[in-house]
Amino acid sequence: MSPAPPEAPLDAEGFARLVPVSRETLARLEAHLALLARWQRRINLVGAASLADPWRRHILDSAQLLRLLPGTDLRLLDLGSGAGFPGLVLALLGVREVHLVESDRRKAAFLAEAVRITGATGVTLHRCRIEALAPFPVEVVTARALAPLPRLLELAAPFLGPATLGLFPKGGNFEAELTEARRHWRMRTQIEPSLSSPEGRILVLREVRRVRSSRA
Repeated sequence: MSPAPPEAPLDAEGFARLVPVSRETLARLEAHLALLARWQRRINLVGAASLADPWRRHILDSAQLLRLLPGTDLRLLDLGSGAGFPGLVLALLGVREVHLVESDRRKAAFLAEAVRITGATGVTLHRCRIEALAPFPVEVVTARALAPLPRLLELAAPFLGPATLGLFPKGGNFEAELTEARRHWRMRTQIEPSLSSPEGRILVLREVRRVRSSRA
């Protein structure tokens, strides 16, 4: 049997059919991608191959988290925001308050410019390491392509209250990451399919808490 032909790249109109948005919001997302394409020529913001299908690999991959949120009137923390995925996209889709954390100086400069040119509101950019950010209450923590789940939970731990929701897109290795994380963490886990990748999954984590050591 011959392999299935590769999927055609997703365009703005195709994205809007999957995630209905206003024409104004679509224009802001287009501006984000146009800026990314310009900056990518000078600094490595995303994998070069992903720019062959940016609406699927970056915009849809980020926007799909919206359906898993308990609403948009909330405070969301995006760890290792990079080029603004998923945090800036979720801000453009209406999440009230989004905190982007990025320690890389050049990526942080890109994020500041992306916030400016897209007119995103309710966005705070933290130009620091995650470990240096003083904890504050948030309803949702997100991170994409930042670290394996055990390390990711260590980084997110100061912000994970009893009712905080963790939304973490993962690739095909998600089961191994979950198995390793459960050695040191307890959590209620929901695994959702990815709309942007057949191998991808979204880990929806609730009531995350560290396992207490039995040693004195």
